[in-house]
Parts: sequence; C-alpha cells; structure tokens
Amino acid sequence: MSSVRVRFAPSPTGLLHIGGARTALFNWLYARHTGGKLILRIEDTDAARNTQEAVDIIFKGLQWLGLDWDEGPDKGGPYGPYFQSQRNDIYKKYVDRLREEGKVYEHEGALKLKIPRTPIVVPDLVCGDVTFDRANDQDLVLVRKDGSPVFHLVNVIDDIEMKITHVIRGEEHLSNTPKHLAIFEALGLPAPRYAHIPIILNTDGSKMSKRDQGASVGDYIAAGYLPEAVRNYLCLLGWSPKENREIIDMQEAIEKFDLPQIKRGNAVFDTNKLFWLNGEYMRKAPMERLEALAVQLLTEAGVLPAGHDPAYLRAALAIVQEKIKLGRELPEWLSYFFQEEFAFDPAAVAKVFTPEGLANLTRLRAELEKADDFTAAALETRFKALAEAEGKKVGAYIHPVRLAASGRSVGPSLYHLLEVLGKARVLTRIDRALGAHAPA
Repeated sequence: MSSVRVRFAPSPTGLLHIGGARTALFNWLYARHTGGKLILRIEDTDAARNTQEAVDIIFKGLQWLGLDWDEGPDKGGPYGPYFQSQRNDIYKKYVDRLREEGKVYEHEGALKLKIPRTPIVVPDLVCGDVTFDRANDQDLVLVRKDGSPVFHLVNVIDDIEMKITHVIRGEEHLSNTPKHLAIFEALGLPAPRYAHIPIILNTDGSKMSKRDQGASVGDYIAAGYLPEAVRNYLCLLGWSPKENREIIDMQEAIEKFDLPQIKRGNAVFDTNKLFWLNGEYMRKAPMERLEALAVQLLTEAGVLPAGHDPAYLRAALAIVQEKIKLGRELPEWLSYFFQEEFAFDPAAVAKVFTPEGLANLTRLRAELEKADDFTAAALETRFKALAEAEGKKVGAYIHPVRLAASGRSVGPSLYHLLEVLGKARVLTRIDRALGAHAPA
C-alpha cells in the first residue's frame, strides 16, 4: 500500500478559484496515481472572513469536478473534511512544547520563533532547489497577542498530524516554505516533500485573480459546462500527457500523472480553448449524460413540461447535440420542441413568409398530409419529388416549413427535425404559421 498522503487545504472566503480547483485536481491525481490518500482540510481560522456558504461552495465545486477525498475526522464515510477551527487543542499542545523547549519567546504579547539568518535551500519537486537568503528575515510570529495561532504554524502542525508526505500547492506559497521548514526544524520533525505548481495567468500575462472573468468554478457550473471538460482543461494547466494531445480521459491522466512532469513555466488560462474543449465533450457525450444535464437546465428554464416524454427529449437531443457547445444553450435549442406558442423570428418572417413562401408552405402542407412515412429519409424523398414536380429548388419548401415548425431560420437537419416533431405536430404548426401570416 502506498504511503503517499497529500492534502487540499482551501480557505472558505468566497468562491472556489480555478487555481484552487487545479491544485485540488493535481493532489487528487497524484493520490490516485500512487494509490495514496487525499485529505481535505478547511483552513478556517480567520473567523472574520470565513462563512458556511463559502464552505458549501468548496464542497459543491469539488463534488461537481468529481474530486473525492479519502479521510476525515469522522469515522466511516463519506468523509467530512478537517476544520482547523475545531483543532485548537492540538495546536496548543505543540505551542506548549515549543515554550517548554525554549524555542519561542514573547514579544509585545505575541509568541515568536527565532529565524536563523543563514541561507536555506528548499528542495522542490517542480521548481528544483530554491535558495532563500534569510539574512534580513524577521522572526516569525506563531501566536498572535490575542492567543490565536497564525496560518504558518497551524499549516505545519496539521501536516505533521495528518502525516502529509507531499505538499502540492501553488507557486505563490513557495516564499512561505522557508518559514514552514523553520517550524519543522524547531519541532525536530521531518518536513514533507514540496511541489509548487505554476501560477495561472490570464491571456494578457497578468496573474488570474478572484475578480477576473472565468476565475470561479461556479461560473462554469452556472454556464452548463461539463465537469469532464473543465477537469480535462485543468489537467493541461502546467502538465501534459505528451503526444501533443488536448483531450485526455481521467483514467489515463491518473495512470500518467507524476510530479516531475509538471512544467516550470506559468500556465495561461484560455477561456476560448476551454469553450472549444467543452464543445468537443458535448458532441461526444453519451445520451444519458446529456439527457441528465438537459432535464436539469430545461426544468430550471421553465421549458420542460411536467410529465414530458423521455424518448421525445432524447430524440430532440440527438439531432441538436452536434450544435451545442455549452449546457446553457440547451433551452435555446430545445424550447420549441416543447412549446407551441413560440415566437417567429421577425427577420426570418420578412424574408421567408412572402406571398410566394406562404404559397409554397400551403402546397407542402397538402403533400405532408398525404405522407404515411414521416421518417427523415422518406421526407427528404418527398420534398425533392415535390420540388422537381413544381420546377423549384427544394429550399423553396425547406425554409418556410423550418420557420413554421420552429420559429427560426436555422437549426438541426430539417428532415430529422420534422421526424422528431411528428406529423400531427408539424401540420398543426404549419396551420398556425399560415393563419398568423396570411395576407390580410
């Protein structure tokens, strides 16, 4: 059994940042790759900034991404996370030990650790050996004058207590590592191995902050991205499976992921690339996967009627699937399958429902009423035969009936659209269009 133990330790202060999600993913991949354990630890010692809502956002984001953890303070499962706010007795025990051993001193009510003024080398599995001078470093506050322990101390103590072997975190924490190593040294305990992963940048080269567009995992949940696509894209932010591939299955990522493969350079977050990748996942999504998303989003949009026919929904999804890039587009593409009183696109009406167009639609209706076979193939044959008999192009009939059946001038393959709608519904919609747009 692997002895690897890693942790994801977010602070609940608002949203789950895309960088935090990438850190969680890399820890999860390494734990799964090595057969190790991933621990979730909520660093909630800042009571003024932390909220239960923010904790719930972290849970929702991790669960949406499919990143499960393996251990918690509760027995059995599913495991809850560790909360630092519930571990003060543990921290006090270590502080008392440092006092007894004379490793700390009081200064203006605070408790400080004397920092050696000699250089220290941080051996990092991504960045290599990084030397910090420390000649001008201040002694480190471990406990504030109000008695509360600081982040650096509780971070180290929790890593000790949880037997963390590898700390995989963002490179912005690299400068904290000499402080953490000093605490480990004062306690006479070995430090974990560190792997600081590259910072995520916007396409303009600036560091992605919480305020930047696309910085929150919640934005992608709301937009109807597939978690598989977001997870895939996050894999590529600082790591690569080689072979110059963009799409990688998570099982393959688990098999190939290792810390030495993480790139040293900063990673650029390209929302356009993620959008493209999501479209690829949408196009290839299994029907049951797409149906579940559609039911959720169509219901939220008030489009899907109660007691809808699942087979009808699946048939509609099958013909629009290749057009959809985001889940939030599903109501737009599917609403007219379930609503009869839809509006007609005014620009299309002006162009298509001309006297000639309406005459062609009237002629087509008579032809469709005679149709016993309403499959796409049979309809295509019937349309082409009518066009040839009337000496017209088939588009003369396609455009009016598409507008009559859907209210739009663009959409999925017309013959498949008519087949899914069915003969009775198509004839009713043609009658509605003719009645609404007949010349006065």
